[in-house]
Amino acid sequence: MSKPKTHTLRVHATTANIAAVRDFVASHAEAHGFNTEDIDRIRLAVDEAYTNVIKHAYDFDESQWVSIEVKTDPRTIHVVISDSGRSFNPDGYQEPNIEERIKMRKRGGVGVFLIHKLMDEVEYRKQGSLNEIVLTKHL
Repeated sequence: MSKPKTHTLRVHATTANIAAVRDFVASHAEAHGFNTEDIDRIRLAVDEAYTNVIKHAYDFDESQWVSIEVKTDPRTIHVVISDSGRSFNPDGYQEPNIEERIKMRKRGGVGVFLIHKLMDEVEYRKQGSLNEIVLTKHL
């Protein structure tokens, strides 16, 4: 059994880093053997989670940092996105009415919903002053 591997990227909380964050995670998912469809799902989930940190945890404060950690074991990839901004409370989350949002032509507001649909497991953790979202996908 191979030992789990961990890779870390630390970036400022700015939309200018979205492509770098997506590509960092996608390259490790590809190297781990995920197919194109799963890589696209992981990439979109990471994009949504990272964007939520920028918008909601840091209110677009580009001086703040976000850490992206990719952990792989033989059958799984875990992406841990950490920040020290405002926490997200998953208990207070209500799933959006997608049909209604489309009908009303409302933009945004579906990131958390998408993340949960795209990944196999999603966990929110508080580690001291750090907020973590753990996105898990199985091979």
